[in-house]
Amino acid sequence: PTDEEFGQLRSTAINQIRQEAQFEAEEGIQFESEKGVTLNIFEGTLKLDGEAVTGPVDLEFIEIFDAGSMLTTNKPTMGIKEDGSKALLISGGEFYVNVTQNGEQLEVSNHMQLVVPTDLSGGSDQDMTLWNGEIDEDENLAWNEERDTADGMGNMFVEGDQYVAFLSGFGWSNVDRFFSDPRPKTTLEVVVPIGYDMGNSAVYLYYDGEPNALAQLDTFNESTNSFSEHYGQIPIGLEMHVIFVTEQDGEWKYSIQPQTVEDGDVYTFEEDDFITGTESDLYDAIDDLP
Repeated sequence: PTDEEFGQLRSTAINQIRQEAQFEAEEGIQFESEKGVTLNIFEGTLKLDGEAVTGPVDLEFIEIFDAGSMLTTNKPTMGIKEDGSKALLISGGEFYVNVTQNGEQLEVSNHMQLVVPTDLSGGSDQDMTLWNGEIDEDENLAWNEERDTADGMGNMFVEGDQYVAFLSGFGWSNVDRFFSDPRPKTTLEVVVPIGYDMGNSAVYLYYDGEPNALAQLDTFNESTNSFSEHYGQIPIGLEMHVIFVTEQDGEWKYSIQPQTVEDGDVYTFEEDDFITGTESDLYDAIDDLP
């Protein structure tokens, strides 16, 4: 497949979960999502070229909580560490927020409030913090932790059975913490058939028992035709599933391998391993993982 054909699958997946609503700017925005997440944008804070906006404005909102949706939309939970390496995050929810007026991008002059029920991701976790999404030139998403505000107040806290977060701007945000495992770590490599690369395919890692997380292999070696986890963050002994995805005739082509990590593992996918199915087929296959 071409890069564009594979990208179209991902675009279709994210468009299917995009929620839209219209509000009067001067009244602010109070929005409740399909899953019960509440977004508050306070009156008078929507701006265009520094001036307060009045009249109708259009809200876009996306929410993702599970590995199946993370994969089909290419929104994995890879957190950027202080040394620049990436490691798996456990998510309490990924969110996209944007507001426009007549197609023009607006700005927000104060923090927006996001209230997320913790039962959407397995219950309250006091270690969760707020992260901001960065999309690179390959359209892959990674997350940077948002530090405490200048006044020393945190930008997210747990209140009963809710995460309460204060977003500083439009775009992708995530309630997250790093996956923790004390076992020794290793790198791994995934060899794919000739013709597949970072543009027209992808390799993800599903950690068994962690349905609110998804790792992605973000480098590709042309000489070996392989994706790799080169940061050395994979726990030896980890039980996981390696997932290869690409496109064929407008559908998803994929293969899922169960693996138990050993030091320096190399996994291989062959054309004969692949099956073709709808987005729903792929989602259900991931949803059925342990």
